[in-house]
Amino acid sequence: MNVVFMGTPDFALPSLEALVEHGYNVLAVVTQPDRPKGRKRILTPPPVKVKAEKYGIKVYQPEKIRDESFARVLESLEPELFVVVAYGQILPPSVLRIPSIGCINVHASLLPKYRGAAPIQWAIINGEEKTGVTTMWMDEGMDTGDIFLQREVIIDPYWTAVELSEVLSKVGSELLLETLEKIKAGNIIRLPQNHAQATYAPVLKKEDGRIDWKNTAKDIYNLIRGVQPWPGAFTFRKGVELKIWRAEIYAKGETRGPGKIVGIDKERGILVGTGDGVLLITELQEAGKKKMSAAEYLRGHSIAEGEFFSDGGNKEDQKKDIYKSTSG
Repeated sequence: MNVVFMGTPDFALPSLEALVEHGYNVLAVVTQPDRPKGRKRILTPPPVKVKAEKYGIKVYQPEKIRDESFARVLESLEPELFVVVAYGQILPPSVLRIPSIGCINVHASLLPKYRGAAPIQWAIINGEEKTGVTTMWMDEGMDTGDIFLQREVIIDPYWTAVELSEVLSKVGSELLLETLEKIKAGNIIRLPQNHAQATYAPVLKKEDGRIDWKNTAKDIYNLIRGVQPWPGAFTFRKGVELKIWRAEIYAKGETRGPGKIVGIDKERGILVGTGDGVLLITELQEAGKKKMSAAEYLRGHSIAEGEFFSDGGNKEDQKKDIYKSTSG
């Protein structure tokens, strides 16, 4: 089977590897352009490009896949199938019509739930206990095509979005191979989605990582897990942004003041009040500094019980730097 593979991040790598290792003829790989990365803004190729070049596969990186000139390039390859895994651009009708069999997408949710760019992150943020992978026939909508196959995955309550992504990427590669075998055997499956049950997972913005300490301990814990690696959950101390990378639910059912530092454990971390309990912060990162354990942070910073973390949204709080609660 002659395939053009479209994908960009690490999530897509197991699917590309599966195609190559199981003898599919990958005519070309289409991925996003190289982008500046890191503080030094070094131009960096996407992971799929790096992997494709190791395999000796021709790589295309159109700025916009809807350009007519690029559609002609794809037509010249005479593909039977497009396999799309976290590519990052919506395919226009002119591209969808090119392959003789059709276009298959590997999507990291149990559609119609969590259509969109960040299904893994939003599943964790929203406290879902399970998610999965769907292979679907692509149409002109955003993740609206008919379902081919699905596989469910239970979300470990300790996983971050990074860890869940690794699990789902492997499941996705297995489901892709199963899907292609059924297509080769002529077992075409088309299960229309129930659009009334659709939910959405829009691309994450910086503000999505802002911690509102009035939320429950569980909701904040899920946010910290879900917004990794970007934008990261963040709060402010004395006007300085702090990324919170790891935390534990310490107590529930007791409100001690949202954002208030209610305890210092020099070995374990910082105890912070939430809307319904206490969260133990165990790993954090001050703006411009490296990640460190809360214990390491405490050794280099003087923090007292009664101080407050802020969401940074209140200008008056930023001016005052919210230091110590007058109530102790």
